[in-house]
Parts: sequence; structure tokens; C-alpha cells
Amino acid sequence: MSKKNKNADNNFFILIIVGVFVYVGFLFVIASPNVISGFERAFSFAGVEYSASSTPPAPALDILAYNQKMVALAGFGTTTVATGISATSSAWTATTSSISSPIHFWPVATAYPDAGAILPFSRIVAYYGNFDSASMGVLGADPPQEMISNLQDVAATWQDADPTTPVIPALDYIAVVAEGSPGPDGTYRARMPADQIEQAIALADQMHGLVFLDVQVAWSTLQAEVPLLEQYLKLPEVELAIDPEFALKPGQKPGVVNGTFDATDINYVANFLANIVKENNIPPKILLVHRWTDHMVTNWQNIKPLPEVEILMNMDGWSTPAKKTQVYNLVITEDPVQFSGIKLFYKNDTLPPSPGLMTPAQILSLHPAPSFVEYQ
Repeated sequence: MSKKNKNADNNFFILIIVGVFVYVGFLFVIASPNVISGFERAFSFAGVEYSASSTPPAPALDILAYNQKMVALAGFGTTTVATGISATSSAWTATTSSISSPIHFWPVATAYPDAGAILPFSRIVAYYGNFDSASMGVLGADPPQEMISNLQDVAATWQDADPTTPVIPALDYIAVVAEGSPGPDGTYRARMPADQIEQAIALADQMHGLVFLDVQVAWSTLQAEVPLLEQYLKLPEVELAIDPEFALKPGQKPGVVNGTFDATDINYVANFLANIVKENNIPPKILLVHRWTDHMVTNWQNIKPLPEVEILMNMDGWSTPAKKTQVYNLVITEDPVQFSGIKLFYKNDTLPPSPGLMTPAQILSLHPAPSFVEYQ
């Protein structure tokens, strides 16, 4: 055989090998659409790109900045006399747990969140509701693009009210709805279809914001409902909310009796979310828990924030500004967990004799100042 023929044979062999590799790669992409879709779900916090299928960088949490912000949110002052915390105390940079005040309820010592945590560095301003019902909140009251525009205006108002804290817009979408009728399975709850959940996520992405998937279990359970949302919770921009008002026992109907969650229920969800964070290499999740009575959350002292899960207690009762402040002090200030929120009701909060909605200035004067403000 000539040297020329040998070279030709070698080239042909190389082409076959290259072709095999290209073909195998093509089959891998076809068989793994999640690889592509995962990168398409990329989301950015503070200029860092994350996705459900890519490993994010792991910058260290700025412990000093975290503790300084927690003290500022507590709102009792920043001097040693006001906080009871020495300006030179090693607690400001201690790595075991976050700073706490010996003379106030807030801030409370908890586990530090992992790097990439949203709170306390940003404030979330949200609209609440369900696309199928105008009566459940603003998400269903206006056309989607009009609703998004209004939310962005409200977020801008909050940014002006507190320029030191970046504002992130969010949708608190009720993905599991408690109903007045038992339904086919007798649980008094309805699960929203995937296309509606995906619409909420798409609208939030449009704003570079967040989505809270809100769960009202009624006669069902957190163990039955929350895992069904796992595919969405793997996305960095999707958080979770649970509503004890609608966590009922058989024989109790939604809207007639107020339900309750125990710390064990909340800790179950926190651990479920923590596993998702660890398995998918995404930033810490936020678990929002609605509350407006003592009974709605029992054994709150046993709620355990985790490095992977920030826990936010949201006062969502409606009334006059004075009464809302009183309830906030009762179920938030005096029951410190980690972070706080408050809900404002466009209609019910303005019923006589109320002078109107609480203003940003009034809300920022609460102890602690809420890291989450939502409108229904």
C-alpha cells in the first residue's frame, strides 16, 4: 500500500471517530432537555448568575454587614446604650450565630444564611392573590401587564422611602387554594394548574423579581402539597409561603374557623427546602409564614432557621393602622424568629374608621422594620 493510501485511511478513521462523538453528544442533548431548560432558567442576584442546573460561585457571607443590617432593622438604635451590644464586641463578627440584643427581642440570634441570601440585604415588595379571583387579591384584579406596572410603581415608592435597602418586586401567588366546598377528594383545597404557576414565574422573571408559591392546605397536609411544587422550587427565583389560617382539621371549613401550624410543621417545610437548595446548588430559599393570631403558630420558639432557608413571619391581619401595629407587636415583635413582614389590604384596611393604608414611614417605624411588604 502506498503512503498516500495510508494517509487517506488514517483520515477516514479520524472522521469516523469525530462523527461518533458528535452523534453521542447529539443524543445526550435530545435525551436531556432539562440541561438546556435549566440554563435558560438562569437568574441573577447582585450580578451573580444562578440556575437550577449550574453550580453558582460561593462568595463568603459578609457577617459584619449582615449583623449591622439586622441591628438597623430592629430599629432600637445602633449605640451600645441603645442596643446593649458593645461596639467592640466579637459578636459582630462571630461565626457561630448572628448577633442579638440582651435588652430587646430583636435582632434574634439564629444560624447565618448561606452566601447569596436575599435577606436582610434587600426588601421584598409583593402583590398577593390568584389569577382566577379578583376578591383574593390584586393578582386577579387587573390584567397582568397593568398589575406588573402597578407593582413596579409601588416598589419604586418603597425604594424612595428607604434608599439604603434595594427593593425586589415579587408575586405571592396562591398555588394551593382553600375552598368552601370539599372537592372531588374531600380536602377543601384546589391545586392550581401548571400553566398558571408558570405564568406567575414568567411575570416575575419579566420584573427580575421573585415568586412565592403560597399553600393553603385546608384538610390536606404540607407533606402532601409541598413536594408537588418541587420542580418549581428548584428555580432560584421561586420561594414558598404557607398559610396556617387555612390549615384545618376535618369538620372545620375554610373561612369559618382559623387553622394553625406548629413549629414542627414549619421545620418540616424548612428542611424540605434546605434539601432542594443543597441538591441544586442554588441560593438560600425564603419560607414565608402568614400569621395574625397567637394560635396560628404554636411553639414558635422551636422554629429553626437554617443556613439554606431564611424564615420570614408575615403579619397579615387587616384593620386600622393603630390596630395593625398592635397585632404586629403581639405576633412579630414579641415572638422573634428571624425576619418579618406585613400585609396591607387595599380594601379592608381602608374601611371606616380607618384613616387609610399604613404609609411606608409608619411601617418602617415598626420594630423590627419589615423585610417583606405585600399588598392584597
